[in-house]
Amino acid sequence: MKEILEKLVKGEISVKSAEKILKTKNIMELEDFAKIDTHRDLRTGFPEAIYAEGKDDDEIVKIVISCSNKGNIMVTRLNPERYDSIEKNLLFLKDKGFKVNYHKKARILMVRKEEVEKIGKIGIITAGTSDIPVAEEARIVAEESGCEVLHSYDVGVAGIHRLFSHVRRMLEKEVDVILVVAGMEGALPSVVAGLVDIPVVGVPTSIGYGVGSGGFAALNAMLQSCAPGIAVVNIDNGFGAAVFALTIIKSKKD
Repeated sequence: MKEILEKLVKGEISVKSAEKILKTKNIMELEDFAKIDTHRDLRTGFPEAIYAEGKDDDEIVKIVISCSNKGNIMVTRLNPERYDSIEKNLLFLKDKGFKVNYHKKARILMVRKEEVEKIGKIGIITAGTSDIPVAEEARIVAEESGCEVLHSYDVGVAGIHRLFSHVRRMLEKEVDVILVVAGMEGALPSVVAGLVDIPVVGVPTSIGYGVGSGGFAALNAMLQSCAPGIAVVNIDNGFGAAVFALTIIKSKKD
C-alpha cells in the first residue's frame, strides 16, 4: 500500500489506477474455495484468521502456504488430530525462517515470521478447570497479538475466597481489561465487574448440564448482569473476546 501511495504522490499513476490496484490487491483468491482478505489488519487492526472447521486438510495447507507471503498466520479451531495430519506439509516453512507453533489446548496453529509490538496487558480468569480451553484460545490470540496476559484459572463462585487475591494481583499489574470465562450458571463475570473499575468481558462456555447445557444459561446470566461495565461475547468465543480486548487496548493507545 505504501508503495502505491508513493507512486500516486509522485504522479507516476493516476488516482483511478491507484484505486484499481488497491481494490485488486486486497483480496487473494485461492482456486474456488477461499478469498483471503489481506488488508483486514489495515482496516480493523487485526488480520484475518483462518477458521479450520469446515475446511479440508488440503485447503488449510494451501491457505497457510499462500498467506505466508503476507506475514503471520493464525489458524483457529484446529483439532490435534487434524494438525498431526498436516504438520509434515508445513515443515518447509521452518526452513524459510518461520516459527510454526501449535497450541493444543487452544487448538490454534500460529505461523510467525515477524514479531509484533507489545501493546498492553490482559487478565483472564476462569470459573472452572473445564473452561480452560476457551480461556487458552483467548490467551494465545492475545499473546500472539502483542499483549502480556496474566491468567488465573479455577477460581469460580463455588469457592469465592479463591478469587480475590487474583483480581488484586491483576489490578496491581495494571491490566487494561479482564476476560472472565465461565460455564454452568455464569455468575463469575458479574462478581468480577463489581470489584474492578476496568472493562470486563464475559465469555460464556458450553460447560454445563440440564438447564445449563450448551452454555445458554451462562450466556443469559451474563447478558442479564446487574453489574455495569460488562460486554458479553458468544458461547465458547475465546477468539472474539481476545480481539475485543485488543480493540479496547489499541483505542486507548491511539
